Amino acid sequence: MKKKILGLLGVFLAIWVSLPQGVFAASFQIDFDTACAAIQLVNLDTGTVVYEKNPDERREPASTTKIMTYIVVYENVADPDNTKVTIAEKIRDELLGTGSSLSGIQVGDVLSVTRLLHCMMIPSGNDAALALADFVGGGDVQKFVDMMNEKAEELGCTGTHFANPHGLHDDEHYTTARDLAIITQYAMMIPGFMDVCNTRSEYYTVEGGPAAGEQRLLVTTNRMIHPNLDPQYYYQYAQGIKTGSHDQAGYCLVSSAQKNGMSYLCVALGAPSVDEAGNRITEHREYNDTISLYNWAFDSLGLRTLADKNDAVTEVPLRFAWNQDTLLLTPAESFTTILPDDISSSSIIATPNVPDYVEAPVKKGDVIGTVTYSYADQELATVNLVAGESVERSELLKSASTVKEIVTSPWFLLIAGIVVLLLIVYLVLALIYNRKKKKLRKVRKYKNM
Repeated sequence: MKKKILGLLGVFLAIWVSLPQGVFAASFQIDFDTACAAIQLVNLDTGTVVYEKNPDERREPASTTKIMTYIVVYENVADPDNTKVTIAEKIRDELLGTGSSLSGIQVGDVLSVTRLLHCMMIPSGNDAALALADFVGGGDVQKFVDMMNEKAEELGCTGTHFANPHGLHDDEHYTTARDLAIITQYAMMIPGFMDVCNTRSEYYTVEGGPAAGEQRLLVTTNRMIHPNLDPQYYYQYAQGIKTGSHDQAGYCLVSSAQKNGMSYLCVALGAPSVDEAGNRITEHREYNDTISLYNWAFDSLGLRTLADKNDAVTEVPLRFAWNQDTLLLTPAESFTTILPDDISSSSIIATPNVPDYVEAPVKKGDVIGTVTYSYADQELATVNLVAGESVERSELLKSASTVKEIVTSPWFLLIAGIVVLLLIVYLVLALIYNRKKKKLRKVRKYKNM
């Protein structure tokens, strides 16, 4: 079953990287300020980026790194439910003094890979992330990190480089809001990923080791999904996904939300976490920004069909068809995107890009050109235009055109000109010859007299 799932994810990846990134980006204006350094808000129903702020600025992702860690673990452990990991002493030692967020696993604990994924994602356990990286990397965490970077490259991330599996500060550990949105959308395709990310709290039992049978509690760090953590940041429509913070990264949050049949993903990086004096800032602006953006999107944006495959967009001159001079072009597929509700259809500009003409025969569905839809100087989408009908070729018109092309071609005109010139020369020479011949006859006649 997992092989089939990985195969589907592979297909998704192939489609993802083949798509022209940014084609469906339309960052609309908001009427409020945001504190995060970098943001991207994506409508998941259409793939449209509806708002972004410094989306390609390199930022430290802190514990949102664990989204990629989850992906790599899932894709490299065949049976996570039944694959057991023993927590080594080196895992504890490596994190000593780092101020890491921990899940509470102990040296000697025996836990399944699935359980460690829960320990990593719910309470943001750096200990669980490191234990998983060590296990999948065969005792070599750097090998696992290399796998993370390889996966980022496969997904088309151009501004990302991982230096560890948990997100602790490192100058060579960075990503962008755009890349992290790509990574997260891929992770959301993994079965069970969103269930783990959306878990508020859960008890589990240690499976082996000195603490076998001991029950422990995992509690999410995500204030958006747990009303008892900090009610001011709770958002009833939120689902997951991952928090993160340290002094260099600031406060970070990757989340999704669903309301009225619409789904969004928001990546918010670099909200201030310390002031100029180095004091901790208690206000979490990453939540404020995210909630404000969700409310704006749900209240102000809606689905709009830009291209209907049944409606002609333009026409193009048609050659060699009997009693038909033009060919109607329609969108290859209907295309729906997200737009502000108050935008009138007349404000959306459709710009066709088609050849000067097409020649019959033409089959219905043949790609003839494209049409680009734009609003307020922003490109919304580019859609293929196809022939709206099949048209047969008239051989008579084609033959006539061929003859016309021949007789009007430069070579034909040149040859014809040479022939005419030679004919003129011949006539002139013939005329001169005839005159001389007549004159010679007169002279002979005169001499014979």
